[in-house]
Amino acid sequence: MKKGFKSGFVTIIGRPNVGKSTLMNQLIGQKIAITSEKAQTTRNRIQTVYTCGEGQLVFLDTPGINKAKNKLGDYMLLAAERTLNEVDLILWLVEPTTFIGGGEQYIIEKLQNVKTPIFLVINKMDKAREEDILKAIVTYKDKLDFAEVIPVSALEGTNTEDLVDSIFQYLPEGPMYYDEDTVTDQPERQIVAELVREKALRLLNQEIPHGIAVVIERMKVRKSGDIVDIEAVIVCERDSHKGIIIGKNGAMIKEIGSQARVEMENLLDMRVNLKLWVKVRKDWRDSDMLLKNYGYNKKEL
Repeated sequence: MKKGFKSGFVTIIGRPNVGKSTLMNQLIGQKIAITSEKAQTTRNRIQTVYTCGEGQLVFLDTPGINKAKNKLGDYMLLAAERTLNEVDLILWLVEPTTFIGGGEQYIIEKLQNVKTPIFLVINKMDKAREEDILKAIVTYKDKLDFAEVIPVSALEGTNTEDLVDSIFQYLPEGPMYYDEDTVTDQPERQIVAELVREKALRLLNQEIPHGIAVVIERMKVRKSGDIVDIEAVIVCERDSHKGIIIGKNGAMIKEIGSQARVEMENLLDMRVNLKLWVKVRKDWRDSDMLLKNYGYNKKEL
């Protein structure tokens, strides 16, 4: 172990849509977690790695913490809450507001019994006035004892270097857990599936995306080594949703595929031949077997 080299695990928590995935992508300088303005974008704990001369940070981007409505919700809540006592540091991401709603109150209750140091990270400083940020800090400091309070803009990267510097101050000397060129432990198939889901989230109207899963059926590089064939299935819960996902004359599924393919080619650094299908699996979010088949297995958390 290199003397002075620090390492540790850092979890990013917060209610849905506060910018957790955007912050993590910004910190590691590469898009790994999908983002959208809709809730339930992140469904698993996504592990990414930041390595520099000072040390190595392993970030866990968790699903938004809020009360579950189905078995998929139970899985996501377990994925988020299980990290709290297993990491070296917690980043709680909030928006610059003095209103503490039910979602934040629920998180406060979960954090009150945690011994891990907690940073309050106030996001979206690019959209807020300084006095609003200061008022938000006062409001939250009344609720919990924070190791640090740091305002950032996850979207623009403002103050994210200060955030990394502060994290290292709280970490012990430790080993390099991953090779220095590793940026995630996510299998390529999973990232590719998530890219399809992201485009569906962004392009489809509000009620449908929550009931979508994406399964990669085939992913194979051709012998030439410069093209990969990918076949993926978008799973939805209703026949009516299937029609909307396909769209008039197949326009919607074509657009989802077209946008996903561009990012897959950037990720894989080769041409992608992508084929998409849509299947209906009624109420899959409440089926233990289907949840497991689609990659949401509680036993693997």
